[in-house]
Amino acid sequence: MRRSLFGLTENTWLYLLLSLGAILTSLDFLMAFLVAPVVLGGGVGGTAMIGGIAISNQLLFSQKIFFFHVPVAISSFLVFFFTAYYGVRFLMTKDKKYDTRAKIATEVTLVFVILTLITGDLWTRFEWGTWWVWEPRLTTYFIMTLLVIAYFVLRNSIEDEERRATYAAVFGIFAFMDAPISFAITRLVPSSVHPVVLRSGGGLTGTQLAAFLMGMFGMLMIAWVMFRLRLREEFAGEHIEEIKAALEG
Repeated sequence: MRRSLFGLTENTWLYLLLSLGAILTSLDFLMAFLVAPVVLGGGVGGTAMIGGIAISNQLLFSQKIFFFHVPVAISSFLVFFFTAYYGVRFLMTKDKKYDTRAKIATEVTLVFVILTLITGDLWTRFEWGTWWVWEPRLTTYFIMTLLVIAYFVLRNSIEDEERRATYAAVFGIFAFMDAPISFAITRLVPSSVHPVVLRSGGGLTGTQLAAFLMGMFGMLMIAWVMFRLRLREEFAGEHIEEIKAALEG
C-alpha cells in the first residue's frame, strides 16, 4: 500500500476524513436542534405570496433542516464544478483519466442533488404549505437536476469511447453553467421568495454560523471521500478490463 502524507496510507486518510465528516455533520445536527435559534429566512417573514396564495410563515421547527439542506446544496454546486473542470482538462489533453474523473464527479453531484431536493421539499412543505413552487431558485435547481441526469443519458447513448468522452465533456461544461445561476438567482430576481442565506452583513448568529460551518465542512469531506473511493473503484475496473482484453488478444 502506497504511503502518503505523514507516512499514512491513502486509505487511512480517507477513513479519517470520512469519520471527521460524520462527526462534524452529527455535531451540526445536535447544535441545530439543541443550541442554535430558529433561522430567519431572508425575505420570507410574516406573509409571503407563494404561487398566488398568501402563506403565513410560522418559522416552524422544520426550519432546523436549514443546517443540513444548505450545506448539501452548496456541496452539490462545488462538486459539479469538477465535472466542468475535468471536462476542460479532457478536451485539452484527451486523457481518459479526466473523463473518468468528470463522470465520478457527476455521480457524486447526483447524490447531493437528490438530497438537496428531498430536504428542500420538506422545508417548503412545512414552511410554505406546499411540496413544490415554481419560483426562480427551485426552477433553476430543478433544471440543473435534469441536466445532471441528461449527462448520464448522453454517456449511455454513445458507444464510441472517444466520442462519448468528448460529448460528455462539452455537455458537462455547459450544464455546470446553471449552477452559478441557481446559486445567485435569489439575488438577481427581487421577486424570489426563496430565503437568501449567505448575504452581505451576515444574517446568522454565532451558534447558527458555527453549526452551519460544521455541516458545510462535514459535507465537503464526505463528498471528497465518496469521490476518491468511487474513483479508485472505477480505475480498478478499467485496469481489470485492460488485462482481460490483453489476455484475450
